[in-house]
Amino acid sequence: MDEIQKIINQMGPEEALTRLGVVLRELFAQVSEELRQDFVVKLIGEADTDKVTSLVHL
Repeated sequence: MDEIQKIINQMGPEEALTRLGVVLRELFAQVSEELRQDFVVKLIGEADTDKVTSLVHL
């Protein structure tokens, strides 16, 4: 995990998000809908219902 963080720290924020997005799309294709939703909720923190509902449409 530390190696991944070091690589990301060497990138600019936009490049890091772009590359992480590519990796996440590949990983999301391999896991259940429940796991994807749990990840997103943990990523944004515990949100109120309106925020979580709006993410469902992404």
